[in-house]
Amino acid sequence: MGFVLSIFYLVVAYIGTATLFGQLAPYHIELILAGLVFFVSLPALMGSLIFKTAQSAALVGLTIAVFLSVLIGVHWAGGAVQAFFAFIPCAFAYFLVCVHCNTRKKFQVLVLMLLLVCLFVTARGAFDLFYRVPMTGPPQILDSGSANMPLWDFEHPYLTPQRSDAGEWIYRIRGQNFINDPNDFGQLLVCVTPLLFIFWRPKKMLHNVVSVLLPVSALLFGTFLTHSRGALVALLAVAVVAARRRIGTVPALIVAGVMFVGAMALQFTGGRGISAESGSDRTELWSESLQLLKSHPLFGVGWGMLPDQLGHTAHNSIMVCAAELGLFGLCFWALFLLPTLRDALLVASESKVSEAKVIVPEQRIVPMRVGRLEAVDKAEINRLGRLMVLSLTGFLVSGWFLSRAFVMTFFLLGGMVEVIFEMALRQGMVAPRPRLGRLLPYAGGLTVALVVVMYITVRILNLTR
Repeated sequence: MGFVLSIFYLVVAYIGTATLFGQLAPYHIELILAGLVFFVSLPALMGSLIFKTAQSAALVGLTIAVFLSVLIGVHWAGGAVQAFFAFIPCAFAYFLVCVHCNTRKKFQVLVLMLLLVCLFVTARGAFDLFYRVPMTGPPQILDSGSANMPLWDFEHPYLTPQRSDAGEWIYRIRGQNFINDPNDFGQLLVCVTPLLFIFWRPKKMLHNVVSVLLPVSALLFGTFLTHSRGALVALLAVAVVAARRRIGTVPALIVAGVMFVGAMALQFTGGRGISAESGSDRTELWSESLQLLKSHPLFGVGWGMLPDQLGHTAHNSIMVCAAELGLFGLCFWALFLLPTLRDALLVASESKVSEAKVIVPEQRIVPMRVGRLEAVDKAEINRLGRLMVLSLTGFLVSGWFLSRAFVMTFFLLGGMVEVIFEMALRQGMVAPRPRLGRLLPYAGGLTVALVVVMYITVRILNLTR
């Protein structure tokens, strides 16, 4: 019951209450559903891995940072409470995956859910694009002559109109809720694409075509329709990481270069260039975000308040987290990222994962309910780990160009990594997780390193302009 409700909750979060519930959306059905899922999940807590991971502590710290950033940075207690309740639903995804996604079958259902969400949004956007878009562009306001965006959003909720570098109108598909921007939807598509290979079966050609290759083609088509430059770069990064294991790094880079040339020839970005000059606006935003961090180093300017300070968001997940939550919040964000990457890379490594062992249950004075995790062999653990590494690569590379430090997909992927790691750990394939106290200094070092990298990047880009 808890797993079914969790999947439904995630579907509602991605698709949006307005799409699923129509006129009932104002009654905050998503909050009612979240409360129901939480209480149904309580009996499964003791046997879950939620209390074993550093990411759980990181999410508690991030929640505190979100609250304090608005309370101290903006001096607004009511806004701090609103920020708290706005952040919790995204972080809740990690909780749900760790508690309920404890078998390989459930893992597959979770991936299938993400696929269906992506296909739904792609289908809605493509239908609107090919059959309902006016040739003259968005409707205009008669008095000012500017585009009437409220009317456009009402009539075309799955399309974003935008001018190309040549001044022509292009239309980019998008989703709803927190994927209501084409770049955000493109990021989700890139993350889900490698995960579909969990359904791949050796020597089962028909099965692989139907279950993997056709859905992957649909997601790539959806990514093309987003015309997202960040998604294109992320796809190329995923291709390099995936191909280098089989053909080597240099050949993989050559293949990625050929793919890039082909994508630009097919107008993948909708006639918008990819260059340092075309990204100069983002470089300026990164520079201004660093200045805000300098003036508000501890708790930042407030969660979600960066557009009020800059007139726009920073278009970089690191800078958004640093500027809005300060070093305090960025440290907890790094504490979530660090063990997630470590565990993903570890279970993906053939040399660091051993064959399964027979584990004798630990004797406890107070019996503890142990969650059921099915036996999975070393080859499958490695394969799942590699898929998660590819998905995280897509998320992080695209996140370099997007303000998506706190999006649900990030915490969802973190939970999926820990489920795979727990499968391996329960069978004695990997060493136990490092203790929280050991990870904290590394998270602090990563926090400083991220800020330094952004500073150096901005200085180099400014010198090349």
